[in-house]
Amino acid sequence: MACVLLVDPSEVARRAMGGILVRAGHRMAAVATPREAWEFVNTHVRVDLVFTELKLAEGSGIGLVQQLKADPFLKLLPVVVYTEHSDREAVKQALTLRVQNVLIKPYHDDAIYAEIAKTMANPWRNRHFEEEKSFCKQVGYTTDELHGMLDKLRLQLMTDSVVLAEGAQNQERSAVQERLNALSSQAETSGAWGVVDYLTELARLVESDNWSAFQSRLDGYKVAVAIINQHLNQSFMPEPYQTKQELNGAADERNRALWFNAPKEGRCPVTNWNELKALIDALPGAPVIESAVAAFQMTANGDPATMNPLMDIVARDPGLTAQMLISASQLRRAEDFDPLPLEDPRLAVGRLGELRLSEMAKTLVSVEERYLNLPPHFNWPQHWVFLMGVARVSRFTCEYLELHSMELQARMAGLLHDLGRVILAKLHPHAFEVTLQYARERRVPLARAEELFLGCTTRDIAAYFGEKNNLAAPYVSVMRWLDKPEEATQHRELVAIVALARDLCRQNHLGVSGDAQLEDAPPLAETPEWRVLREGVFPSFDLRKFELKVHASCLELRQELQGQFRS
Repeated sequence: MACVLLVDPSEVARRAMGGILVRAGHRMAAVATPREAWEFVNTHVRVDLVFTELKLAEGSGIGLVQQLKADPFLKLLPVVVYTEHSDREAVKQALTLRVQNVLIKPYHDDAIYAEIAKTMANPWRNRHFEEEKSFCKQVGYTTDELHGMLDKLRLQLMTDSVVLAEGAQNQERSAVQERLNALSSQAETSGAWGVVDYLTELARLVESDNWSAFQSRLDGYKVAVAIINQHLNQSFMPEPYQTKQELNGAADERNRALWFNAPKEGRCPVTNWNELKALIDALPGAPVIESAVAAFQMTANGDPATMNPLMDIVARDPGLTAQMLISASQLRRAEDFDPLPLEDPRLAVGRLGELRLSEMAKTLVSVEERYLNLPPHFNWPQHWVFLMGVARVSRFTCEYLELHSMELQARMAGLLHDLGRVILAKLHPHAFEVTLQYARERRVPLARAEELFLGCTTRDIAAYFGEKNNLAAPYVSVMRWLDKPEEATQHRELVAIVALARDLCRQNHLGVSGDAQLEDAPPLAETPEWRVLREGVFPSFDLRKFELKVHASCLELRQELQGQFRS
């Protein structure tokens, strides 16, 4: 794989060259002028080959070649001149400057590949160093010893550049010569002949008292350092040659470090409630895990026959459920002037219709599943099992307590209650990972870790999102009060039912919640949620029998839900 620099202002030329290079697995960066090309190759010595147009708006390809050939390091960088119209004198001049070749446009794949093959047979950077294997054998170094010497030379060049600049400013010939000789000896011992040649040139300028030229050449140390760096780190790829995926990966790793290093650097919370609210306000919709987005998009093709499958897909995912309820309620208010939000996602799907759903599929807010796949304690498929379990146990509890009017609300609230975690994964992808690890290592509740890093909890995030987007009030109440049902100011009974179902699913190891498993949980009768619910049951209610029924139900659900995630 070669890294090519194209010097050509034509967008057509860039697309054509880019297409040819990509087909063979090479990489390309492009600039428009000789000045930009000079700055690029001085900054990114990873360039393997330069293709330059002969005629450029701000100078010429010949001028660029002359500048490169005058540099002690870049004189070895291969250049191929491309021109649209053959200019006999310019071609002769280019060949006199010993360019690799002169070619006539349009581009031809085979010709470009042939020039790259010449370049990669003996990369120009390698020619600034002794051949490693034979050099080590000749002088008795190990490879690690040689690399260590080159690294010390790199550091010494960086340090001495300041000393040399000060010496040049004061025209201290003997001091500068002494330092140059020491550096040259160090470079020679390391087999860095390109650096030796560079230092020799600087020494000649000092000998002739040409201090102005010396100072202008002194910046060459940056190229020397960069070439040694590249030589020691052959796989290093500078940003202009990185793919979008590689760039995102680097930025992602920096962002991850920002979160994980926050406690020891005293930067907690990393964000705050006002910043989070601003990010939530900017969301165009409810975040949806990418696998659910893909399933929805594959099915939503505008065909009326897809409506029932779409209802099933939506009813199995918290993000899709939230988005359909939000969109249908917005449509309902716009068309019917009915301010009441919908509570049933199946009705919401039917209300929106196949054509609107097909258009919505293109604009769903996707969340990368990898940010919620955190082995060994958490992954999205097992969390999905947990959410579905809470939804089903919530409905079962309503049936058992004969609260039939609340069955739909209980099921949907159970599915939606942890929506804040999916929202957080969209807003700050590494935040859940760091809070989960912190809570596990220090054996504290996950909510406490969230407050440390976020200044709030994912319950707060979900409730704010729900209110902002007019989700049904019962669902918002569950999101807000789930951890403290006795304090709920609205829909207290529903909040207690979902809280009870959540605890029962955790006790029965149905999926993973993110919180530590309840191995030593208090008796159900002593929980805050049961203190709320017992107010509405008969004194003869057999709580133990209810627990046994739930336990059996959870065993059945585990068998039923395992493996359904992708179905």
